[in-house]
Amino acid sequence: MGGAAGEGTVGGGAGGGAGDGARGFCVVVLAGGTGARLGGADKGAVEVGGRTLLEHALAACADADEVVVVGPTVPTTRPVTFTVEEPARGGPVAGLLAGRDALARRPRLLGVLAVDMPRVGAHTFARLRAAATGRDGAFLHEPGPTPGEPGRRQLAGVVDLVRLDAVAPPREERHGAALHRLLAPLDLAAVTAERDEAVDVDTWADLRGLRAD
Repeated sequence: MGGAAGEGTVGGGAGGGAGDGARGFCVVVLAGGTGARLGGADKGAVEVGGRTLLEHALAACADADEVVVVGPTVPTTRPVTFTVEEPARGGPVAGLLAGRDALARRPRLLGVLAVDMPRVGAHTFARLRAAATGRDGAFLHEPGPTPGEPGRRQLAGVVDLVRLDAVAPPREERHGAALHRLLAPLDLAAVTAERDEAVDVDTWADLRGLRAD
């Protein structure tokens, strides 16, 4: 396992609906970043619209059977497992794989979501899961400069767990590994963000922009 794990202290059922993958979908929320451009603030605890960024992320996981949060343990409104990558602050690959290793089950699809994307919702994951049909997965992209073409890939997506296992590096090579290299061998659909879905919070200016909406 990636590190010590513990249950969220509050919450009801894990949700889940009918349809493909409804009983085979789990999500890893990456909440252990340094927040360097936010003065070292814990991103998950930053509030937007009266809710913390972690609460926004967990709301996006409404249809997941299980959620693992890679980051500091805090009270939550639904049952989650907390874990950390070892050594800490290993980057998105180390975090994603630590989250995978902390799962209590083996889903068909594994979602991943950065905690600093409060405009991603359950509807986003529904589109990603639909786009992943017949592929190795799907990731959210910013709108590209040319209409109809995706731009930069965001840290919000779903991936076939068997295919992820096949390309995952050994534990000693995970720290600092580049996510684009991990995903490069996979056949991933690009899902263009709608409205402000792709907005993330890296700076105080980003946060002010979201709070002004």
